[in-house]
Amino acid sequence: MQTNKLMGLVLSKSMLQNFGVVFAFAFAFLLSACSPKLDWRTVQAQQEGYSALFPGKPEKIERKLSYQNQEIPQTLEAVKIEDDIYSVSTIHLAKDQVALAPKLLEQLQNNLFNRAKVNAESAVSSDASYQAANRQRLSAKDYFLEFKSTGAVEQSMRVRWITRVTPDNGVWIYQVSVLHAAPARVDAKQFFSEEAYSNFFDEFHPE
Repeated sequence: MQTNKLMGLVLSKSMLQNFGVVFAFAFAFLLSACSPKLDWRTVQAQQEGYSALFPGKPEKIERKLSYQNQEIPQTLEAVKIEDDIYSVSTIHLAKDQVALAPKLLEQLQNNLFNRAKVNAESAVSSDASYQAANRQRLSAKDYFLEFKSTGAVEQSMRVRWITRVTPDNGVWIYQVSVLHAAPARVDAKQFFSEEAYSNFFDEFHPE
């Protein structure tokens, strides 16, 4: 039950019905695994076009996403550390699929906003920036979401979406996030501003 709720925060319900089984099993493994202490290491995800600083060794899952009669590669790298799941989800659109990007990104965003009973305008957010592999610094926005209580567990998330053009004129859609699930509710913006979380976002570098 808990695993399904956490999965709903990452992917839309309709998308999960089509391809979420593998992701659900992976999260079940992560949630049941022993939580290590923070052990920062740089992960070079060359195939997905980014490098990231994870606080532990992430698990990687790959599969094809069926979306509007198209087959789209999606990859998830995630690690669970105590009450937190650090994750980078990557969707790759080929040159002839680029037109799907705006709606697909909107669907991913609205799924989380709807769960938090907010929208892009009313959600707590802050302006941010990221450094690409070529050292160019670009603007981004971080959202701090608090989800409806399940009774025993309070869930909150810091999430950032980044869209990048690939060398072959396709598109990468990245969702960088940390999901916190624990008995006590936190102030999401204050909580996720701590160094243990800021490091993860600051050291995400797409190509």
